[in-house]
Amino acid sequence: MTIRFKPRIAILNPNSTERMTSEMVETAHAAVGAMADVVGMTNDRGPASIQGPADVENCLDGLFALFEEACRRGVKAIVIGCFDDTGLGTLRASGKLPVIGLGEAGCIAGSLAARRFSVVTSLDVSIPVIEDNIRAMQLADRCAGVHASGVPVLEINSGQESLCRVQASVNETAASYPGSSIVLGCGGMTSIARRIKAPQGSIIVDPVVASAHLCLAALS
Repeated sequence: MTIRFKPRIAILNPNSTERMTSEMVETAHAAVGAMADVVGMTNDRGPASIQGPADVENCLDGLFALFEEACRRGVKAIVIGCFDDTGLGTLRASGKLPVIGLGEAGCIAGSLAARRFSVVTSLDVSIPVIEDNIRAMQLADRCAGVHASGVPVLEINSGQESLCRVQASVNETAASYPGSSIVLGCGGMTSIARRIKAPQGSIIVDPVVASAHLCLAALS
């Protein structure tokens, strides 16, 4: 891939938790920092986390405002930093620049990494939205299921207990679907992605890494 310039990629966090924005930027910078300038923007008008349709509805106005601000700053590509792909259709329809959804990128990468992929997310309330998005991507026949770890978004990097619960969900999913890739179904999981051990025969996909690389692909 040839990059003729070092583009600026903005990760738009639909929720108001600055820590999650910083974690996603750190991951993306580690993945593509030699080829792109990665910046983060946080929706201070949104809920503290996105868990279910009500939170999605409450974050949209602020997210759309962030998008316009990013465009004014001369950003070349945007990542929506939520696995629900909040507002993706609307923002992509603007036609202003490439817009990559975290969930979209993770699932595409997962479908390429193995014959089938599974998603391990935070809570049960997140499952229907993710399943709907996977159907819209026409990847349902490649998906072995979406599974909740039972760890709320804001507790994902709170300590060893939360890490163990996510790891247990990954292990259970891998045991049920041997040889599948396992996509971490929450932007907040990027903070623990490198500490999660891939069960034998499985591949762990961090959607933040996938989305950063897809931005470069879209700009190449």
